[in-house]
Parts: sequence; structure tokens; C-alpha cells
Amino acid sequence: MSTTGNILEVKRFSVHDGPGVRTTLFLKGCPLRCRWCHNPESIAQQPQQAYYSHKCINCGECVPVCPRKAHTLTNGIHHFDREKCLTCGECEMACLGNALRLHGKKITVEEALKLVLEDQDFYRIEGGVTLSGGEPLIQPKFCFELLTALKRKGINTALDTCGCVDWAAIEKVMPETDMFLFDFKHADSATHRMLTGQGNELIIANLQRLSDCGAKIEIRIPLVPGCNDSDANLQATGKLLSRLQLKRVKVLPYHAMARSKYLALGMDDTTPQVDHSDETAMLRALTILRENGVNAISGRE
Repeated sequence: MSTTGNILEVKRFSVHDGPGVRTTLFLKGCPLRCRWCHNPESIAQQPQQAYYSHKCINCGECVPVCPRKAHTLTNGIHHFDREKCLTCGECEMACLGNALRLHGKKITVEEALKLVLEDQDFYRIEGGVTLSGGEPLIQPKFCFELLTALKRKGINTALDTCGCVDWAAIEKVMPETDMFLFDFKHADSATHRMLTGQGNELIIANLQRLSDCGAKIEIRIPLVPGCNDSDANLQATGKLLSRLQLKRVKVLPYHAMARSKYLALGMDDTTPQVDHSDETAMLRALTILRENGVNAISGRE
């Protein structure tokens, strides 16, 4: 039986998920619950039905196709009862206003390979395929088989991870992964737990082992106002990262464009109530990291 994975979407012609032009396959499921998560639809591993009310044109096409009557039209106004939803996806196909979107579906390794190879002509020398999430290594067998198949095709591979997974999962995919994009949130474990729901001991241990193995690593730090942008944390982060063998550290600016997703998914919006990372704060973060001997660049570059 072919191995299947739970995927979220395919992003084509990406230039921010590793070297060159890439196709990024997003997988569902994540062990962290970061307050600032800009892909909340990737946290749960199971499919989720999103309802973007601002796009709804109250056409009523979803009402007759829903087997559980989760959609109703009362006085010309659409209502969605999330508790009745089976996430079958029938309503998404019927929706005329693109207000309904099913986030997540099962796919085989062979189907995923076919999807990402559609863009093969654009990868050239440096480009390739990146597995992201969520946390792709929550689905280690799917990742390993897909990465192995890509390497057999001569495709450059990258994997974006939060590092909060068993070392065995990382070790298994290491020979098939050309670059690891490793997220780093906060240097203090107690604060890390408060911000993400998990401490950082396993993350740091995995990062150290990955560095010791000589893997090609790009660290990614989302700079979130009021969460991890203090000088004290940046100093501690710089000292920790300076001990590792890294290609570079990329500081990513925070944005609040995901708020509509939380509403559409019926999730509590935990994102900081600021619109974006201040340019001065970004420059300060880069300066502190560089003063600690870290090759830090801006994610805006």
C-alpha cells in the first residue's frame, strides 16, 4: 500500500524557501502552538473547513450539497454550523464566492511527486523542492519516501522544521535533504513554552546534533514584537547560534495577515496586536546577532 500524507497546499515558484526557484509542499500538523502562527490552518493534522464570511455572496449553493445541513440560508443570509461539518469538501466545490475552503487532504507519495515535478523545468541548478508545514516531520515516513524519490530524480531538496520532533525522524531524512531550514523561536525554555506550548530543550539538542553531523542549515528567526525581540533574548540567541556550524541566520519580519484565517477556522486569534515588525527593530536584531559572530541577514532581502 502506498504511503499517504496529509498536505495543505502546494506553493509554486517560491524564492524564500531555500535556494533558487522552488516548489514548496506544505504538510499539515505541528507540535507547537506559536502565538504568532501565520499558518493556523497547518496546526491540526486533520482537514479543516474554513469559512471566509467576507467573501460569501449568500448564493446558497452550499446548502443542498451538505450531507449534514451545516449550511443554511435564513432570510437570504448564510449561516455555517461548524459542529455539524464532516469536512467532506462538497460545499467548497459548490461555492460561487470562494468563501469556503477545505484545508487539508490525503495524498500518496506518487501523487505528491507528480505534483512537484510539474515545475521541474524551472528549478535549474539551485532550485528544487521544499517540504514545509506545519511540521513535516510529524509525517516522517511520507517525508522520507518523497525526499528519496526526489533525490533519485536529481532534485535539490530542503526541509523546513521547528525541530520539536524525535531525533530519529531528522536522522532518517538527513541523507535525502540538501538543506534544513530550522526555525528558532526563543533562547529561554520557559518563555519558549509560554509562547509556543513547548520548551526548547529538544529543539536545541536536535539543532546541535544536526550541526555536529555537518548538515547544511539555515536558521530562521521570526522577529515577533513583544515576544522574542528583546536585546536580552537576541544576545542569548546569538551566543547559542554562534557555537554551531550554520550557513546563515535569516531574521523574518512579523506580519499580521493571518488574522482572517483564525476567524475563518473558528480558532482563537492569538497573534500579537501589531501589524508588522518595525524596521528599526529588524536592524537592531541583525546588529546584535552579527556582533555575536552570526551570519545574519534580513528575510526581506
